[in-house]
Amino acid sequence: MYRGPATQPGCAEAVAGLLRASHWGFDVHYVGPGEELPVSSLALAGAAVYAQPGGGTLERGYRHLRRHRAAIREYVYNGGRYLGFCLGGYLAGATPGFGLLPGDTDQYIASPAATVASTGDTLVEVAWRGRRRTLYFQDGPYFWVRPSARATVVATYPNGTSAAIVTRFGRGWVGVVGPHPEATTDWFTDAGLPTTVGQDLGLDLVDAVMRP
Repeated sequence: MYRGPATQPGCAEAVAGLLRASHWGFDVHYVGPGEELPVSSLALAGAAVYAQPGGGTLERGYRHLRRHRAAIREYVYNGGRYLGFCLGGYLAGATPGFGLLPGDTDQYIASPAATVASTGDTLVEVAWRGRRRTLYFQDGPYFWVRPSARATVVATYPNGTSAAIVTRFGRGWVGVVGPHPEATTDWFTDAGLPTTVGQDLGLDLVDAVMRP
């Protein structure tokens, strides 16, 4: 689990809580500057999954993480798993990013007929495996993939763009989501939003990546 300057307080901890709540028995370790382990090929070699939480802007996040691009790509390509939430989803793309997707990412709020116009904390409706749900949202991405790509769309926004996908990268798997299914109740309270916790959806994404 990454924790460092490419994220914000509470983001990594929320994803860690999600992973600990899963039935996979994860022993969560934080990696990053100031943590016991750095982001490195050695640290990733023994990991069941690498998780990249939400944070600030893509430009700032990638500036802190671009030196680790090769190590993350190698890890996933050789059979590892990558989970990206909001900024972590953006970082899975290519412009800029780790280049883990058979396509790229863009701002949902900039897509045609988007139902959210603000970059601030809000809620967004998605269809998650066909079921309508409302999730915490803060300027998250949508994902587009090449028509020939074998990617599974797990969730869509109301305008039809992809809100969560699972796809192969080499021998590994990548799962990314634009909204925040990992958001805990205090996120909603602090933002003055109705609480619509979606942890079950986050666990579904974890399962989709770990057991595709």
